[in-house]
Amino acid sequence: LGENARGAGDDAALLDVPAGHKLAVSTDTSVENVHFKREWMTFHEIGYRATAAALSDLAAMGASPLGAVIAIAIPPSDTDALNELARGAGEAAAASGTVIVGGDLSSSDILAVTVTVFGSTQRPLLRSGARVGDQLYVTGTLGASHSALTALQNGKKPSAAAREKFVHPTPRIREGLWLAKQGASACIDVSDGALGDLRHVAHASGVHIMVMGQLLPVFEGASIEMALLSGEEYELCATSPGELDTEEFRREFGIPLTLIGHVMASDKPEVTIGMNAMFRELGGFNHFGNDHK
Repeated sequence: LGENARGAGDDAALLDVPAGHKLAVSTDTSVENVHFKREWMTFHEIGYRATAAALSDLAAMGASPLGAVIAIAIPPSDTDALNELARGAGEAAAASGTVIVGGDLSSSDILAVTVTVFGSTQRPLLRSGARVGDQLYVTGTLGASHSALTALQNGKKPSAAAREKFVHPTPRIREGLWLAKQGASACIDVSDGALGDLRHVAHASGVHIMVMGQLLPVFEGASIEMALLSGEEYELCATSPGELDTEEFRREFGIPLTLIGHVMASDKPEVTIGMNAMFRELGGFNHFGNDHK
């Protein structure tokens, strides 16, 4: 890990949380043949992607990272790859302005990488904060990960841009902090697909979320449906009681912030897709289903 580690070596890591801030903690697990296949990615990319996925949860909370711990379960025949896994994890941490502060190693029949991240936030963004009348925004574009995954599953080579988004996702840490500062009311990162994740927000907030499909910022070559269902995008969906300055956002971060819908009152929490005045019902990601294999 080199310079990407700090304070590792004792039985526990010590973290300082700024006065007046809350500690945000999240854990994310990447399991071989569930979240990735080794023939699709290098060990460096596996370590990077697993760490970035965990850090994305801090972005969704409007939190600044303080450190991460990484636990690797690995087949004995692959132990020579540990350096590459660690290098990828360390580079992902460094890209988000943080370090690895500890972890654990174990032998296993399959490769699994579990990353726990710690952050601090003065104004946490929760899934339960969406209110009737709020506007709905999303960062970046959607559909790249699905595009890459579909190609890989069919034995094809994905486009360079799609593959890069798939193996080197960017946790939107700075963007999450900006959204919190601008008064966003709720936020979630797109890990299970925008549709499925927005359902989490709708249920937590007790509201009806209307997404206008034709407004979605779709990755080149992807469809609207693909953009709605594509998991592991790690963009942020946020609601705001006031209009957000999308031009300032683009100047600041070099990616779009797009208004894609709004929050409505409802007796039953739900997400509706508006498509040129027509409504569609789509499925979502199920961690225990077969749609991710």
